[in-house]
Amino acid sequence: MKNLTLLLLLFAFAPLGAQHSADALVADWERAKAFTLEYLEAMPADQLDLRPTPEIRSFAELMTHIAEANYGFGAPGTAQEMPSKPEDSGMDEDITKESLTQKVSDSYDYVINGIRNLDAQRMGEDVQLFGQFDMDRATALDKAFEHQTHHRGQVSVYLRLAGVTPPGMKLF
Repeated sequence: MKNLTLLLLLFAFAPLGAQHSADALVADWERAKAFTLEYLEAMPADQLDLRPTPEIRSFAELMTHIAEANYGFGAPGTAQEMPSKPEDSGMDEDITKESLTQKVSDSYDYVINGIRNLDAQRMGEDVQLFGQFDMDRATALDKAFEHQTHHRGQVSVYLRLAGVTPPGMKLF
């Protein structure tokens, strides 16, 4: 019994990437993409510039941040080249709901396709995030998932301020 308890504890504290197959990671990212796109769809097009307070990002800026971070975390996590520098994909003056949705959707596809195409043996390879954080690829993908989840949660406040009920939780 003692060995079984120890084994269960070790499994519980293993990195996410070690617990999940590539198929499971892809399924999680596809669910996250669908959930994020539901949030985008729920926001009225004339409210993209909504800011809960003047000093924080607008709705569109927050969604752009999620997209840019998917690339920033996803590139080292999946061993892909980053398609552009984050500063090159900033806010357009004439951003539309459609262009924002495409930008966000493309960023999720980038991570999803990267996971699909990465040899599982490479998940343990060491990488560096943002020139300063050392970790393995699986951990980088864990951090990417945590990041987009955190910011998508913030979007609930923006939707409520716009008079919109956020989409229901998508755990499965």
